[in-house]
Amino acid sequence: MSKGREGPSAGGGPTAVLLRYLREQNRPYSAQDVFGNLQREHGLGKAAVVKALEQLAQQGHIREKAYGKQKVYFADQERLPAAGDAELRVLDADIAARSAEVQALLQGCRQLEAELKDLNSSMTTADMAREVEELRKDCASYTEKLERIKSAANQVTPEEKEKVCSEQKLYCKEWRRRKRMATELLDAILEGYPKSKKQFFEEVGIETDEDHNVTLPAAV
Repeated sequence: MSKGREGPSAGGGPTAVLLRYLREQNRPYSAQDVFGNLQREHGLGKAAVVKALEQLAQQGHIREKAYGKQKVYFADQERLPAAGDAELRVLDADIAARSAEVQALLQGCRQLEAELKDLNSSMTTADMAREVEELRKDCASYTEKLERIKSAANQVTPEEKEKVCSEQKLYCKEWRRRKRMATELLDAILEGYPKSKKQFFEEVGIETDEDHNVTLPAAV
């Protein structure tokens, strides 16, 4: 009997079934994984699976590794027949093909995720209908407001508007000039004042534009 076939005698017992499965799959499994994969086909209970795996590991037919509280089991590589060059080439080709398939599937998943994201961010037909209705109401309201303004008897004439704008520019210019003069005067006083600027303003009772959230309009 060759080294690769050593182990429990062939048959339907749990140890023979598990040993054959682990050698055929040749990858690590937890007891829960093995139980889930073989339960339906062989009707093995979880306790029987755990016991058979531990027995195979103790007998050296399989390997056991612990990761924290969980154990994984896998076929003893030294007991498996060595693959020939032809078989290795077949396996390499299979790996390459599967890797390409995985990459294609990942690319397809990314495209589907992007499409799903676009669909989720798009408005449904019902949402668009409600939005259109709201816009129609807004348009009607603005149209009504515009008509009231056009029909009002106290409309501002272009001449009156120009006069108001000119006066605003004049007042802002004067405001800016006086503010500059006051700032220069206060800076001169503060040069010899022993306390802070804030304390000086509080003692004298000076209130600034900033205290009242007033902003001087920009010069036009």
